[in-house]
Amino acid sequence: MDIEIIYDTVCPWCYIGKRRLDQALAMRPNLSVTTHWRPFLLNPELPPDGVDRTAYLVKKFGSETRVRRIYGAIGEAGQSVEIDFAFDRIQKTPNSVDSHRLVKYAARHGAAADLVVEALFVAYFVHGLDIGEEQVLLDIGARHGLDDADLRTYLAGDEDMETVTQDNARAHRLGVNGVPSFVFTGPLVISGAQEPQILARMLDAAASAA
Repeated sequence: MDIEIIYDTVCPWCYIGKRRLDQALAMRPNLSVTTHWRPFLLNPELPPDGVDRTAYLVKKFGSETRVRRIYGAIGEAGQSVEIDFAFDRIQKTPNSVDSHRLVKYAARHGAAADLVVEALFVAYFVHGLDIGEEQVLLDIGARHGLDDADLRTYLAGDEDMETVTQDNARAHRLGVNGVPSFVFTGPLVISGAQEPQILARMLDAAASAA
């Protein structure tokens, strides 16, 4: 069974959704599943160097009080899947295109895309690192067995830039307006960081349709 996960690396609900999908898959150990990570750009207009996170969130949500309330609720949801969000460490909202490119590169060069996605989420949401910064991406690549020189050359170029843009456009054509979204064999589509039990039922439905 194939599952497409439409996500952004700077989306906290996508991290929660990933962990909940992991739990759902653990409930169905006899299923053979291949995951495919498909980019969705929440902030397609961001400059390459990103923007100050506090200013960005206040502009998006209206006030620091509302931002704290929203992210407090996300933090509580994260605890349910053993994610220790450290939003106070994040200084910048990065442009996520290069992080999506890293995932695509890793999948082609023998690294497990699922593990690289997890590492990006940890780097950004737990350690507060700028995942739009080349050295951060290189360090993640090195920890997953990717050649530093080759990855550096790739990131400095524009390979897969258009692919990321096309994947984002395709998601919108599918009617996806928010992430995470999951596309199961069928195709069956569900959006949001759904509870593991709901995702497990989607797995059952996709398996029956196969």
